Amino acid sequence: MARIDRYMLSQLLVMFGFFSLVLVALFWINRAVVLFDRLIGDGQSALVFLEFTALGLPKLIVTVLPIATFAASVYVTNRMSAESELTVLQAAGSGPWRLARPVFIFGLCVALMMTVLSHFLVPMAQAQLKEREVEVSQNLTARLLTEGTFLHPTDDVTFYTRAIDTDGVLRDVFLSDRRDQAEGIIYTAAEAYLTRNGEATTLIMVDGMAQRLNMVNKRLATAKFSDFSFDITPLVGSSDDINQSAAAMITPALLYNWKAIAERTGASEGDVAEELHGRFAQPLFCIVAAMIGFATLILGGFSRFGVWREAVIAFALLIAIDGTRGTLVAQVRETAALWPLVYLPSLIGAVLAITMLWQAAHPRWSRRLRNRGAAV
Repeated sequence: MARIDRYMLSQLLVMFGFFSLVLVALFWINRAVVLFDRLIGDGQSALVFLEFTALGLPKLIVTVLPIATFAASVYVTNRMSAESELTVLQAAGSGPWRLARPVFIFGLCVALMMTVLSHFLVPMAQAQLKEREVEVSQNLTARLLTEGTFLHPTDDVTFYTRAIDTDGVLRDVFLSDRRDQAEGIIYTAAEAYLTRNGEATTLIMVDGMAQRLNMVNKRLATAKFSDFSFDITPLVGSSDDINQSAAAMITPALLYNWKAIAERTGASEGDVAEELHGRFAQPLFCIVAAMIGFATLILGGFSRFGVWREAVIAFALLIAIDGTRGTLVAQVRETAALWPLVYLPSLIGAVLAITMLWQAAHPRWSRRLRNRGAAV
């Protein structure tokens, strides 16, 4: 590459790294607050919280990369225009097409990173995250053995124990089971034990009482017991509950037999097609984001008042293109044969960028058209 290419590319990569770091930190903090409250509130350790946040980072980075690419392109172009560097380069004979070359190379570099993330790292992280979520849901120590707190293993079950002895005995246990809409049961016991029997988990309550309320005739029946066993396996879940999704499969596994994949994952063929081709379209969109940011600002030319207007226009164009992608994705998910529509936003963005660069390279032609319009 020529020296000017290396200079612009280095500036773009530096600002891209800065914007990526800032945006990832902002998105991560927003997500981490919710995740911290949910995991720590359920009795999980800080290590589990760090593991979950680390597994969610690849998907978060994929979301941030196009935004950081666009921001870096706009910022560097704006700075070089404000410092008259672009004016000097254009006066020396470098046209818009020539100046766009390092921006295009920058977009390719980001697209390469996006390719590795979307095709391999993100699916692998999502698969591991799903597996860990199931394991955490099966962790009785975290979900039930938390003293002094009302816990909700499911929406219709509430569990409480006042204290837990060092030998594992639960003191003053309260268990409300409302899974049967026609009948609610409340168990109270002086003490209880958790036992494992193969894959089953049982809560054995000692010296307690069961209160059964019939919702139909509004009658309450009570019964005291010396010991009672309650199967809590359905509340904990099973490793068989792991449903592999298309998002958790690497790209080579999605290339063939969409029908079989849809049956195995419980999704539609359109979902599989959108997931696969979306991974190829995402890197292309990064290139488009970089080129639109540069082309819009270079078209505006030099101004003492800055290029904020062109920056707003470029941002609006990017939002509009991304908005069309959301509409087209819904159609692809309904009909798998429409998968080429996934690439349409990137194609539209590429056409816009090429048109603006051509117009910037032929200012006399644009001026001539304006003069003709004024004359008419």
